[in-house]
Amino acid sequence: MTEATYTVEGMTCAHCVGAVKEEVGELAGVDAVEVDLETGAVKVTSEQPLPREAVAGAVTEAGYRLVA
Repeated sequence: MTEATYTVEGMTCAHCVGAVKEEVGELAGVDAVEVDLETGAVKVTSEQPLPREAVAGAVTEAGYRLVA
């Protein structure tokens, strides 16, 4: 198992959190996604390390921006 934490910009409510969790959670190999609305931190637990581009694409699909 691997864990990585990213920072997402633009989330303002529980709906935002749900959208990010859903899109990132659909990536192959993802086991869990935790989102902290206050800090914008998104912790992803996956079987293998995920390409940053894949996570960024999922976040963009949800309507937000990966910044770190």
